[in-house]
Order: sequence, then structure tokens, then C-alpha cells
Amino acid sequence: MCTRRSSVAFSCHGADGRTAMYNNFVVKVAQGKAVYAERCASRHGARLEGQPDRQTRKRNGRLPAPPRDASGHTWHRPDTDLFKITKQGVAAFAPPGYESDMPAFGGVLSDAESWAVLAYIKSSWPGKIRRRHAALSESARK
Repeated sequence: MCTRRSSVAFSCHGADGRTAMYNNFVVKVAQGKAVYAERCASRHGARLEGQPDRQTRKRNGRLPAPPRDASGHTWHRPDTDLFKITKQGVAAFAPPGYESDMPAFGGVLSDAESWAVLAYIKSSWPGKIRRRHAALSESARK
């Protein structure tokens, strides 16, 4: 049986460990949503939709920020890559000469905040994509 404790946490009574894991996930997603709204939404959109005309280069020659929802390509990379890109910026993983407006957040966000943002982004994806991404991330860890 579950009882709502707040807008983001539930208290459930059960013999398995899923209760604590679920509560932790819900809290992490809520934290990630707040950090995303403050640090990422101005570029990637309040609803993770990315900037308009994503394939058309801007005046500075850089591409607009891509969507982070299921329509984008974020889920094509394992968790470890997404974390590193968040911390070190796109330039650290792109071909030589590639420029991006996405800065490195290593000196701005803690590791926990970075993982929380990724949890929020992934929470918006349909179950099928989340399962594929989880398998990709698991494979990358081996």
C-alpha cells in the first residue's frame, strides 16, 4: 500500500526493496527537473524539445541545441557518455574543429546534480526507449 507524502515522494509498505528505490528515483527526477529548468531549459527547451530549426546552422556556424526528449538522439548514448558530456562539454567528444554552444558543467553542477538532470531527461522517454537505453548503458559498462 502506498501513501502520498508530498508532491514527489510516496511511502509504500512492502517486503521488497523497490519502495526505497522508487522514492529515491522520484526525488532525483524532481531535483533534476529543477536543475534542468535553471541551467538547461533556456537552450534545450522547457519541455526538452530543443531549439527550432535544429538542422539549420546559426550565424556563428553552430547548430541549435537538440531536443532531449524521445525525438532527439540523447538516448543513443550510454549513461557514462551522457555524464561525461555534461561534465566536460560537447567539444571534448566531438571531432577536431567542431564547435558547440553547450558549455562544460563540471565546475557548475555537482556529480549528483548532473545525474539528477539525466534522470529527469530519461523520465520523459517512453518505456520502450528507456529499456533500450538501459540495455545500451549496461552493455557499455561491461
